[in-house]
Amino acid sequence: MAAEAAFPGPLTELPPGPLLTLAHGAVSIDVAPAAGGRVAQIRVDGVEQLVGYGEYGSDAAIAWGSYPMVPWCGRVRDGRFPFEGQAYQLPRNLGGHAIHGVGFVMPWQVVAQSQHGLELALELPHDGRWPFGGHARQRIVLEPRALLLELAVSAGARAMPLTFGWHPWFRKPERLELAPSAMYPRDESHIATLPLVAPAPPPWDDCFINTAPVVLHRGGQVLRLSSNCDHWVVYDGTAHATCVEPQTGPADAFNLGAPRLQPGQQASAWYRMEWD
Repeated sequence: MAAEAAFPGPLTELPPGPLLTLAHGAVSIDVAPAAGGRVAQIRVDGVEQLVGYGEYGSDAAIAWGSYPMVPWCGRVRDGRFPFEGQAYQLPRNLGGHAIHGVGFVMPWQVVAQSQHGLELALELPHDGRWPFGGHARQRIVLEPRALLLELAVSAGARAMPLTFGWHPWFRKPERLELAPSAMYPRDESHIATLPLVAPAPPPWDDCFINTAPVVLHRGGQVLRLSSNCDHWVVYDGTAHATCVEPQTGPADAFNLGAPRLQPGQQASAWYRMEWD
């Protein structure tokens, strides 16, 4: 119980800790394994792309860099969900809900490093924070003008529900191109619900069904975002940043019908950032 009580929440200050820096062509990155295995900063042609730790008051775990969301994305309503006939309660850590999984506040282990790539691993909890255990693995690969992020999650001895994805805090673009086919409406708790509706105009804090690249324009740079995920959350509610988050399901997926992994089964996804 003491270890769980000390477990940092999304609003807890989370400094980056020791950084690993990789570079290839025009792209360089700083990775913070101890701070949720996140990419702390991306630079392209020397221009910083992400909101860094401490900028704009962004020192909370939830508010800087680009981090993996695992084993769920967004909010689980009231932290509660059913699975295989049993009710579960996760720690409610933001507005009475449970947000963004546990991976973004846990230290990840570096398991491989090369000149242009890095692999990180995480043993998921098997306690009150997350009762199912499991394993997560990240692969981060630099290209001369691109960054490829891969995330794989495996169940342990128990079946488990699962959604996962990425949460980058991009410095505010002047323009964003997004062409989704549908979106999840939000209720009075600002949590995704069904049925799907036609996409609404911005401002957004919404989950979309989307299979086309999302394009950001900032300071003459063009950033093209693509993924094999068909759910994308876009949050543009702050003046200093826009979050573009590919993920395998919507917020509250555990109550809306999340995919599940059987014991030992694995799921994976990728996210590619390419600068023209």
